[in-house]
Amino acid sequence: MFWDKVSPLYDIFENIYNGKVYTDTGKKVAELIDPSDEVLECACGTGAISIYIAQKCKKLIATDFAPGMLRRAAKKCRNYPNVVFKKADITNIKCKNDCFDKVVAGNVIHLLPNPEKALRELERVVKPGGRIIIPTYINMSKGTGTAAVKFITLLGADFKRQFNLDSYKKFFEEKGYTGVRYHVVDGRMPCAIAVITKAK
Repeated sequence: MFWDKVSPLYDIFENIYNGKVYTDTGKKVAELIDPSDEVLECACGTGAISIYIAQKCKKLIATDFAPGMLRRAAKKCRNYPNVVFKKADITNIKCKNDCFDKVVAGNVIHLLPNPEKALRELERVVKPGGRIIIPTYINMSKGTGTAAVKFITLLGADFKRQFNLDSYKKFFEEKGYTGVRYHVVDGRMPCAIAVITKAK
C-alpha cells in the first residue's frame, strides 16, 4: 500500500514542503475541540492533527487504514493516555450511531472514490449537535500546490479530486450540506477546514 510505504518519510516531506500549514492545521482543529469531548479521528496518518486534539479532548480514538501510519501516530502520541489507535475504514466505521462529540477526517476526502459514503458514516457516528471537522488541502489555490500533487502522484498516490476554496465549498453544497463554516490555514499549500454541525 502506498501510504504504508511513505509513512516513514511523510512527516519529513510535509515539514520541508509545507511545515507551517501542516502544524497550524492541527492547532486550528484543536481550537474546535472541548475538554469534555470524545473524538473520533479518521485517516489520522502520522498523527499530525491527533497530537493537538489529544491535548484538548477527554478521549480520542484515532484511526487509519494504513498500519505504517498508525505506528507513527502512536509513537508521536505515546505520552497521551487518552488516545487509542485502531485500524479502520472511513467508509465503514465500526461504531454505534451518535456516539462522538466531534469527528475529524483530515486530508482524505480528495483521495476517496466514494466520498459520499465516508461523509454519511461521519454524520452517522457523531452526536446530534456535534461537529464533523474536515481539513483538506486546497492545492489548486496556488501553483506550488499543483507541483507537489504531481510529485506525490508520481510516487503512487491516487488523487480522485483537487480543490480550491470555491470548489471545496461547492463540493459540500452539492452533497446537501448547508451552514458549513470554513477556516483557511494559509501557506505554501493552504488547507481549508470545513465544519459541519449535525442537526439536533
